[in-house]
Parts: sequence; C-alpha cells; structure tokens
Amino acid sequence: MNWTYLIIIFAATLGGGLIPMLSRKINPNYSIYLLAFTGAFLFGITILHLLPEVYHELGGHFAGIYILAGFFLQVFLQQFSHGMEHGHTHLPGEQHTHIAVTPLVLGLSVHAFMEGIPLGFHYEDKTALPSLVAGIAFHKVPEALTLMTVMMHGHLQKKKLWRILIIFACVTPASAIIAHQLGADSQWVQHSLLYIVAMVIGAFLHISTTIFYESGTKHHELSTRKVLSIALGIGLAILTLIFE
Repeated sequence: MNWTYLIIIFAATLGGGLIPMLSRKINPNYSIYLLAFTGAFLFGITILHLLPEVYHELGGHFAGIYILAGFFLQVFLQQFSHGMEHGHTHLPGEQHTHIAVTPLVLGLSVHAFMEGIPLGFHYEDKTALPSLVAGIAFHKVPEALTLMTVMMHGHLQKKKLWRILIIFACVTPASAIIAHQLGADSQWVQHSLLYIVAMVIGAFLHISTTIFYESGTKHHELSTRKVLSIALGIGLAILTLIFE
C-alpha cells in the first residue's frame, strides 16, 4: 500500500473542505469549472484504465452487469447525499433552515468508501493506480467543498464542522487500507474486489456524466469555459497513457 497516495487523497479532501470554511465568498463559476474538469478527468481515467482492466478480467457480460449495478446504486445513494458528489448543494431556503446532517454525511460517506476500494486492488496496468489516485484526489476537492458549504448553512458549531470534515477525509483512505489488507491475505478476496471495482466504475460513470450536463450551469448549457474545462480534464487523462 502506497501511503503517499492516501495522504494525497486525505489532503485533497481536507483542502477542499477548508475552502468554504476560510473563504465565505466563493465565485460560483469557479466550482462549476472545477467540477467540469474533475468530472472529465475522472471519466477519462475510468474509461482508459479501469474499464479495460475489469473487462479483461471478468469478461464483457459479467463486467457489464456489475457496472450497471454500480450505476444504479449511485442513483440510490444520491437520494441520501442529494447529489453532492456532483456538486449539488441544495441549500435550504429562508423559511427552511434545517439540514438533515446524518443522511447527507452517511450517503456521501458510503460513496467515499466505495471510491477507496479500487485503491486497494492490484492492477495489471501499472499506470491505473496512480491515475486513479489523481482522479479521486481531483474529485475530492469539489466534493468536500460542497459538503462543507452545505454543513455550514446548517449553523453547526465549528468544532462539529471540523469533526465532520476530518472523518469524511479519512473514509476513502481507510477503505483503501481495508481492501488492500483483505486482498493481500486472500486471493479469493482479491478476485472479489474486481466485482466491486466494476460497480465503482458504474458509480463514476454516473457522477462524471451528470457533472457534464449539470454542475450548476443555467439550463445545463455547455458554455465555452465549461467545454474548455472538460477538454482539459479529458486531455490530462489521455496523457496518463504515455506512462504505460
């Protein structure tokens, strides 16, 4: 297990969550373009690295079934997280200031736990793991930013905000460690992780494609800057192939 990778993901999550805590006025356009870039990069990494690995190991039909299952599992999870994985804030109105913290954090934490499982898997493609780490780390920044923005509108004490952020930042690294340790002790577990990786691919496809069409833009249009952000993310994902 490469601890540097886990530290990078922890730091990215912590950094994203600190942005709204330290800066009360954030230009909403920044998060739109950041989401578009991170969503495109994650989409590219999923298609270029994870998908070929899973299809090669499981075969087309089995891989496809689990990818579909992961896609719709993510649809179910966002009923609790309200789409914070892809930048939806759903802040309460002036007359409805209550935020149900537990289901929001729980839904997003289950997603974060799923994200960590592929980090504990052993890939034949040597560039898959570092590329995936970069994709998840980029994605963690707007994800944590959105989470803490919503939590702050719940008028929580600063101590509780810090506790939520730190626990959330630990979920994905902890999941990666668990998956790695279980896989190292058993070949059966290592093979079983393939099915979970396939489900995570489905979740990534749902999140990244939703970001393309939504991510806060009016009428879900593709502005020039958003297209450029997407192109930059895809281009960077393609560049990871040169290290194979």
